[in-house]
Amino acid sequence: MGSDRLEGAATAYLDHLAVERGLSANTLAAYRRDLSRYQSYLAARGRTDLAEVSEADVRDYVLAVRTGADGGRALAASSTARMVAAVHGWHRFGALEGWTVTDPASPVKPPARPRRLPKALGVAEVTALLEAAGIGDGPVPLRDRALLELLYSTGARISEVVGLDVDDLDLETGEVLLRGKGDKQRVVPVGSYARDAVEAYLVRARPELAAHGRGTPAIFLNTLGRRLSRQSGWAVLRLAAERAGLTQAISPHTLRHSFATHLLAGGADVRVVQELLGHASVTTTQIYTQVSPELLREVYVAAHPRAVG
Repeated sequence: MGSDRLEGAATAYLDHLAVERGLSANTLAAYRRDLSRYQSYLAARGRTDLAEVSEADVRDYVLAVRTGADGGRALAASSTARMVAAVHGWHRFGALEGWTVTDPASPVKPPARPRRLPKALGVAEVTALLEAAGIGDGPVPLRDRALLELLYSTGARISEVVGLDVDDLDLETGEVLLRGKGDKQRVVPVGSYARDAVEAYLVRARPELAAHGRGTPAIFLNTLGRRLSRQSGWAVLRLAAERAGLTQAISPHTLRHSFATHLLAGGADVRVVQELLGHASVTTTQIYTQVSPELLREVYVAAHPRAVG
């Protein structure tokens, strides 16, 4: 690369993105802004072309944009990740073009994004949701109530529940066989409310729905007698949430989050919850173990000998 300057190298990379990659005008504009800030930072450190940039320069730049130490606006982790992607792409392009011997940005990772706590429903909200699902006459409300009761009772994914066959559920023992990611199987207990709801559906509603189809082992059927789809399961939940007056965004995963949160709040061991959810690692389950400030205060006041006085 030698005599090529940073500006020329950036222009060549942006031209490559426009012509070879066909990126949109808005995406190109974002890349241009990100690289312009990076160029200014490198120039301030006395770097005049890509061959002079070191891994330390890139690492220091990531820290600078997070804190605003380069004179620009401090960026959140998500925005920094986008910025790092632009820097990675430019240096990788420079190495492929032979302008540099190595890619100094390759070992540099974007900052980890903060893990957000899942939004769980309160017990009263779950109750309202489940009751709203069963409103109306005919087989569909019985099916919808059974579907949501089973989701909350087992913490299963929507794909696992709509994928159930009649033989996967044993109402006498109160157990269900779930098939998770990678077809990994687990047996999960089913609570009495869910058992009652599913039994009512199987006896009073499923035969009527099945009469419209050609015979399928699926537990949950649509009005054509076919296996209920994931999308239809979502629609069931959305309608119930609307009827229950719940304003927050709710998905089938919300019930899964609520299942785990309520179990842990009730004293369940995190390893048990891990098995119930089908998580490969307990680390994934531990996100639910974070304690609310309200519970912290309650436990502190109740347990500490000098908390009240």
